[in-house]
Amino acid sequence: MITIKDLVNKIKWDKRENPEDYSLWFLDLDKLVEMRYTDIKKLDGNFMVVEKEGEEVEIPLHRIREVRKKGAVIWKREVVKQGKQGAEQK
Repeated sequence: MITIKDLVNKIKWDKRENPEDYSLWFLDLDKLVEMRYTDIKKLDGNFMVVEKEGEEVEIPLHRIREVRKKGAVIWKREVVKQGKQGAEQK
């Protein structure tokens, strides 16, 4: 599967893609929040920069849980849960 960083860059730079078709779902204080891809002002390393209440805010890419194109999920972060013994379970 493509990494979230590669996908976000592909949407931005691939002329065949229309950024207006995309929305991102990310974790913000333990709740999922939707934002339009076009709300991203810039990408900076492993962060996307958006404007919130007149200020630039950096959101780490690892918080993104889903990417949707025209409402259909095209990328979803796999969630790994810890078992009773601390072993990872899928």
